[in-house]
Amino acid sequence: MMLRFLVPLLLVLVVTCMGRFRMAIAADAGNNEYTLDSLRASLERQEDTIVFGLIERARFPFNSPTYNQNCTTSIPHFNASLVEFLVQNTEAIQAKAGRYVNPEENPFTENLPPSVVPSYNFSQFLHPAAALININKAIWKMYFHELLPLFVASGDDGNYAQTADSDLSLLQAISRRIHYGKFVAEAKFRESPQNYEPLIRSENRKALMKLLTSESVEEMVRKRVAKKAMVFGQEVTLVREVKGKYKVDPLVASRLYQQWIIPFTKIVEVEYLLRRLN
Repeated sequence: MMLRFLVPLLLVLVVTCMGRFRMAIAADAGNNEYTLDSLRASLERQEDTIVFGLIERARFPFNSPTYNQNCTTSIPHFNASLVEFLVQNTEAIQAKAGRYVNPEENPFTENLPPSVVPSYNFSQFLHPAAALININKAIWKMYFHELLPLFVASGDDGNYAQTADSDLSLLQAISRRIHYGKFVAEAKFRESPQNYEPLIRSENRKALMKLLTSESVEEMVRKRVAKKAMVFGQEVTLVREVKGKYKVDPLVASRLYQQWIIPFTKIVEVEYLLRRLN
C-alpha cells in the first residue's frame, strides 16, 4: 500500500528536482570558463537557494518517522529509512537523466546508473586527479544530527514524503555550495600557482588553510546570508507590518555558514589542492 503511494509521488518529486536542476544550469549558462568573479557570483546565488531550502524544510515539523527504519519495513527489498529510500531512488533517476555528468553535482548515493541521455559538453575546468572529491557523508551526518534539530519544530504532521523531499533539496543545495570549493581552489591556483605549489609539495595543510582564509569575506557572507533569511522569511501581510517574525531564524542561516558550510568548503579546497599536482 505504502509503495503504491510512494512510486507516483517519487516520479513527481524527481520531475520537480530536475526542473530546479535545469534552472540552476540555465542560470550559469554561458560561463564555460570559471573565474574567481564568476564563482563569487554563483556562490552568492546559491545562498538564495539554501535560504529558501531552509524556509521550505521549516514548513514541516521534525516528522521522525521519515528517518526511522522501522517505518519502511513495508517497502520490498529495502532496509533503510524513508529519506534514504527517496534519496537513493531520486538520485538514480537523476543520474539516468544526466544530472551527475555536470562536475558541479556530487551525489549522496554510490554506484549510480550511468546517464542514458545525450550530455552537454561541460567545461573540463577541474584537475582530473582532484575532481572526484566528495564529502557528502560528512554533510549528511551534519545535516541530520546537528543542523536539522536547530530549526525545525518538534512534532508529526504525517507529511513524511514531502519532508524527505525538502530534506533532499536542501542537502543537494548545501552539497553543491560546499563542493564548489573545488572550482574556487582551481581558480585560485591558476591565478597564483607560485603561492600554492610549495605548500602542496610539502603537504602543508595548515598553511594552505591560512592562505585560503579571508576572515573579512567570511564575515560579509555570514551577514549577507542572515539578511537574506530576514528578507526572504518575513511574514508579509497587507493589513499590518509584522516585525521580528521569520519563517526561519536568520541566526540559523548565519550559523549554518559559519559552523559548517564555510569550514567544509575550505576542507574541500585544501584536499583538492593537495591533489592538484598529481
